[in-house]
Amino acid sequence: MVTVLFKYCKQVINHGVSDNLIDNSMGIFKEFFNLPAEDKASLYSTDLNKSCRLYTSNFTYETEEVHFWSDILRHPCHPLQDQVQIWPEKPTRYREIVGAYSVELRKLSLKILDLIYPSLTLGLPKHCDPNLKTVVLQGDVGGLQVNKDGHWAMAGLSVMGKLRGAEHRVMTNPREARTTSATFINPSPDCVIHPAEALVNSSNPPLYKAFKYVDFFGTYTAATGDPETVLNPHKLQA
Repeated sequence: MVTVLFKYCKQVINHGVSDNLIDNSMGIFKEFFNLPAEDKASLYSTDLNKSCRLYTSNFTYETEEVHFWSDILRHPCHPLQDQVQIWPEKPTRYREIVGAYSVELRKLSLKILDLIYPSLTLGLPKHCDPNLKTVVLQGDVGGLQVNKDGHWAMAGLSVMGKLRGAEHRVMTNPREARTTSATFINPSPDCVIHPAEALVNSSNPPLYKAFKYVDFFGTYTAATGDPETVLNPHKLQA
């Protein structure tokens, strides 16, 4: 299964999301960030627990030797009917367009999970994402890089240590602003993460104990996304 994942986890094509919806979504994202500051002021927050917030730096700001500048709008999308009311009211079509886009992205993400493992149906500064899967809409300005064997290359969880979250970062473009949409697919907070039984045997034991996603996310935040330390609290002792 791991071999198949390495072979097929790449840029998604023939995904079924219409070009018109993708273009409209990227357009509305750019329109949001181009709004006057006073129209976005109510969304600015340093409270990590606020569901919908706009912020301009990450949680490592105080310890960074070099500050990475970016404007980030983050909000939940599912279930749509429960979340859409906390989304930005401007631009006026933001909720309509992003709502339609988020529904299609969720369908796509579930389809990908179904292809990987049918029974389970029911990518800044360098970091690894804490979620199960990330779908990135880059727009027309690139910059996403992946760390491969210590070298940063432009990009075209495993509790067994077989399939690691890719450490990645974003390079600044000196001529154009880069706008992206990242859709994070997360397990539920109480979801228990453990090795797939098919991958475990006497010669290939698990490296980490089972843990709840909410506990892992806490250690991820404390480790500021450092892939070398984020799983240490969950390691099985030899």
